[in-house]
Amino acid sequence: MCLLLFAWRPDSARTLVLAGNRDEFHDRPAAPADWWDGNIVGGRDLRAGGSWLATHRDGRFAVVTNYREPLVEGRGPRSRGELVTAFLQGDATPARFSRELAARASRYAGFNLLLGSPAELVYFSNRGRGPELLEAGIYGLSNHLLDTPWPKLERTHIRFRALLEADASEAEYLDMLADREPAPAEALPDTGIGPEWEKLLSAPFIVSPHYGTRCSTLLRIGSDGELGFVERRFDPVGECSGESAFRFRIGGVGR
Repeated sequence: MCLLLFAWRPDSARTLVLAGNRDEFHDRPAAPADWWDGNIVGGRDLRAGGSWLATHRDGRFAVVTNYREPLVEGRGPRSRGELVTAFLQGDATPARFSRELAARASRYAGFNLLLGSPAELVYFSNRGRGPELLEAGIYGLSNHLLDTPWPKLERTHIRFRALLEADASEAEYLDMLADREPAPAEALPDTGIGPEWEKLLSAPFIVSPHYGTRCSTLLRIGSDGELGFVERRFDPVGECSGESAFRFRIGGVGR
C-alpha cells in the first residue's frame, strides 16, 4: 500500500476502520483479493509471492508499504510482501512477530509494517524506532514514517476523520480514496525523485500509463467480530476493472 488511513478502536462499536490505495507498476502481475491458504483473504503479488494487505479468519491482519529512499542503491535481498504472508501464515501475536522481525529487518529494503489482531495493533519500520504498540486513535501512513505530514496524507486524513464521525458507507470511503487531485507545487515535499514524480505521486489516487493506483481496499472490523473486506481494482487509465468483497465473523466460516 502507498496510502493508508486507519482508525484503531475509534468507538465502542468499531475495532478497526482501514482504507488504503496500493500503487504499483502496472506490469507487475498480481492476483485479485481472494481466499488462500484456507484462512487468509487478500491480494497476492504474483512476482514475489507476497501480499500488500491481507487478513486472517482469526482477525489478524497485516499491511506493508515501501519506504521512499531513492538515493539508496539496490534493494533488500528479500521481498517485503513476504512479511505480510509470514505473519498471517504463523500464529504469533503482532507484538511477538515484530520483536522477532527486528533482529532480521535489515534484510529488507525500507518498509512500514502494520500488524494487527482484535487485541493489539503494532507499527514497525526498519527506518524508524522499532516496533511501536499503538493506542486507540486515527493514523495515516504513506511511504515515509507513520503520520509524516505529506500533502495527500493530510488532505485524506481530514476526509477520513469526517467519514468516521458520520459512520459513512463503504461507497463513501472508496470515493475518498478516488481523489485524483495532486498537491499544489508549493506544497510538494522534496524526497529526491524530481518535481514531475513528486507531483504525480502527491495525488491520493495516481493515474499514469506505467505506474499508478492498482487497487483501493477497505477493511472494517466491528467490536462484535464482524469483518468486512472490499477491494476495488483499476486499470492503467484509472477505470475500475473489478471488485471483490468478503464478509465473515472472526473465527467463523462465512464468505
